[in-house]
Amino acid sequence: MPAPRSTVRRGLAAVAALPLLAVAATACGYGSEAKDDDARTNVSAGGKKLSSDTVKIGYFPNLTHATALVGIQEGTIQKELGGTEVESTTFNAGPSEIEALNAGSIDIGFIGPSPSINGYSKSQGKGLRIISGSASGGVKLVVNPKKIKTLDDLRGKKIATPQLGNTQDVAFLNWISEKGWKVDAQSGKGDVSVVRSDNKVTPDAYRSGDLDGAWVPEPTASKLVSQGAKVLLNETDLWPDKKFVITNIIVSQKFLDEHPDVVEAVLKGSVATNKWINANPDEAKASANKALEKLSGKPLAPEILDPAWESIEITDDPLAETLKTQAGYSVKSGLLKEPDLQGIYDLGPLNKILKAEGRPEVADAGLGVK
Repeated sequence: MPAPRSTVRRGLAAVAALPLLAVAATACGYGSEAKDDDARTNVSAGGKKLSSDTVKIGYFPNLTHATALVGIQEGTIQKELGGTEVESTTFNAGPSEIEALNAGSIDIGFIGPSPSINGYSKSQGKGLRIISGSASGGVKLVVNPKKIKTLDDLRGKKIATPQLGNTQDVAFLNWISEKGWKVDAQSGKGDVSVVRSDNKVTPDAYRSGDLDGAWVPEPTASKLVSQGAKVLLNETDLWPDKKFVITNIIVSQKFLDEHPDVVEAVLKGSVATNKWINANPDEAKASANKALEKLSGKPLAPEILDPAWESIEITDDPLAETLKTQAGYSVKSGLLKEPDLQGIYDLGPLNKILKAEGRPEVADAGLGVK
């Protein structure tokens, strides 16, 4: 069962000439560059080192990665690691984070379901394990209310997703298919024009009129709303119990085998961070925004931060059944061959921590290691 729902609830003019923008995205996806911020937290004074001197953690400068933003900002993860130093790196999209994990440039990553599935499948189950959940929700379809008043009005319009094959792209392609409309997944051409656009530039494209809307994660959705867009659909409403995984925690299988004590310490820090976020939503929101300011040089304005934060649920539960469903969407769209996901989860260390706290264990939907 998931942790209690947080009261957190918390110049692209060239798009016309380049209808398919395969550029870096701040949401999970396929194919983009990594950005190393060279950030390092301070080692806990007098802390005892575990089996590794360092642990390299990757995440996105995104509110759906609030566990990492707050856990590193507040030193909660470092506290559990003692003298083992955290080295953090931020990424613009999932593929580069998976590449970094495979190369050993990071050991643990906060990442979405689609790149997790893709990375696991490509490594034939040898590259990574999902060891915890982190967040649910935080994805919306926002549109120009002057051009689009109902969902049926999307036909013939230009709607952005962060990147070809990323989690939001797959969800939107599946939604289009269920409407009975046709779109070529690779080109994005069809009854709806699916434009793959970097979250950083999507607001400019919308402002210039080159986009009619976007299916995007927070805070991009709220940035568009601040420019006059309207929320036409909250993806949360499409899921049973209004929950779906948007962020997992993954670990290199090699690192897990060699440094299980470090992995357990990071998980303890993650669980403690999530507990603090859910108990202190306003302070946590401010902490996440401070972390974003350090990473980007500018904090989010309240009119963007508040609704974005409100729509995200922080949870330790990986919501494994929803990952299975999202894998099916990728196969249905033709972006992924039927994957064998047996063993993608190793929730043993997380459940050990939850049990010690007297909390219910979380499930792996039959996809756990044997």
